Amino acid sequence: MQVRLATLSGLTSRLTRFVATLGLVAVVLVAAGFVIPGLMGFERYVIVGQSMSGTFERGSVAFERVVPADELEVGDVITYQPPADSGLTTLVTHRLVSVKEARDGSRVFRTKGDANADVDPWTFRLPQGEQPRVEFTVPLVGHAFIAFADPGTRVLLVGVPAGLICLVSLVELVRILLDSRRPTPRTTRMTREA
Repeated sequence: MQVRLATLSGLTSRLTRFVATLGLVAVVLVAAGFVIPGLMGFERYVIVGQSMSGTFERGSVAFERVVPADELEVGDVITYQPPADSGLTTLVTHRLVSVKEARDGSRVFRTKGDANADVDPWTFRLPQGEQPRVEFTVPLVGHAFIAFADPGTRVLLVGVPAGLICLVSLVELVRILLDSRRPTPRTTRMTREA
């Protein structure tokens, strides 16, 4: 019976190490997938709306490179802050449908979401001289970031595992303290008389 328990315990221990290693490898790969593009000059934005459905879906991550605003052309997809009078307070990722030159020589832009029937009702300028332009997107990965933005999900993903680690550590500490208080059997010295 003890041999079976020892074998089961060894198997459980190996399986636990395998799952932990697999999880660590996954975390490292995901982290590298976001750190490396950042080192290569890409900005990352999670797509939270559906106005670009068909081109890329909600939950995609858009990797964008900052380019001079003069290089932007009709057809480029950019992420920008709409004008204050638009009523929007979040960034928007839409396609440029119009680039015109104003009388003062500045460029005036108009965008449209690919899934929207109409162009955006505002025009805007880019006075800062540079603008992130979408280079490529990765589908689905952004759902993790969207979920992580929810406090309840964050508690489940971070708080529960942290609590379990604390509980296991506490149990182990109590076990060590109890073992240290138990009297150890004394060994008696046997002498041999000649």
